[in-house]
Amino acid sequence: MPDAPEAKIRQATQIIDEAKYPLIMAGNGVIRNHASNALIAFAEKLNIPVTQTFMAKGVIPFTHPLSLGSVGLQAHDYVACGFDRADVVICIGYDMIEYHPYLWHPTKDRTIIHIDSSPAEVDAYYSIEVGVVGDIKHSLMKISKETSPHTGTAMRALRQALIDDMNQHKDDPSLPVKPQKIIWDLRTAMELEGITICDVGAHKVWISRMFRCEYPNTCIISNGFASMGIALPGAIGAKLAYPDRQVVAVTGDAGFLMNVQEIETAMRYKTPIVILIWNDSAYGLIEWKQMAQFGRKSHVDFNNPDFVKLAESFGAKGYRIEKGEELLPTLKEAFKNDVVSVIDCPVDYSENLKLTNKLGEMVCPI
Repeated sequence: MPDAPEAKIRQATQIIDEAKYPLIMAGNGVIRNHASNALIAFAEKLNIPVTQTFMAKGVIPFTHPLSLGSVGLQAHDYVACGFDRADVVICIGYDMIEYHPYLWHPTKDRTIIHIDSSPAEVDAYYSIEVGVVGDIKHSLMKISKETSPHTGTAMRALRQALIDDMNQHKDDPSLPVKPQKIIWDLRTAMELEGITICDVGAHKVWISRMFRCEYPNTCIISNGFASMGIALPGAIGAKLAYPDRQVVAVTGDAGFLMNVQEIETAMRYKTPIVILIWNDSAYGLIEWKQMAQFGRKSHVDFNNPDFVKLAESFGAKGYRIEKGEELLPTLKEAFKNDVVSVIDCPVDYSENLKLTNKLGEMVCPI
């Protein structure tokens, strides 16, 4: 990959130097170009906070003080406050299909720098000031070398607000289990380099927003033109590629049933994955949208089989969560098994509308 033209490097450097509230948005192109470490070094050198698209989770460790978590909710979340405040948005490895610019740049008045290995797809809401097209790692290194660090910390409050949300129900033993609790227990049970494959449904919103990643490619989320049913076959592929890592398929009950037959494949190829089913006996994401828009639901409920017996019929192990405090030890046990493990976990999706209402009433903390 050739380097970006020096004139573009100088132009980007000048814009960043003059910015008051710069913000980095990292896309999956950073991971695909193996530029995660270069991104972290760039952010640290210039003291610029980083947000990431759903498909770029882990591009900067969540424990890093400059990490603002993920963006992609079609709602005014905490990180959206950062976009409201930012005067310069530095998009690195970003593809607009990941999170369309009209959602984070509706005012069309921010200065945008595009840093990628391919030219920007220009849009009415993505009109770039400068496109730095070339090897991403080299571009970041050259820009940071000539740019002065920023001193502002205004956006750190956004990070703390998200952490407070993540911690809210970590000790809640209630059943059905709250989404925040499921994510907390899953993250606690898994090794940091374990791989989570997320299906499409209401759980995707929660995983995308709250699952903490420390490494790239450890949380794979189907986004853009997303289809249900990806988690189980995706987890098999991940386990075949990385047999020494823990792999979990996070899925709703509907998404699981779309490809449940692949348990046979997993058993035949001896890929001991964990399948964590968020069970609400409904199309939860569709219900969420119906309730938010119309105040009622329609034709989204269905009956499920006995997931424990279904797992056992394939020769896999099956678990049913009957108390909230059972989830963490069950996950730990399942990750130690040498066969496929299916965990049927009832989920409390009343939290969905609470999140919608909270974001709708949110006062930005910066």
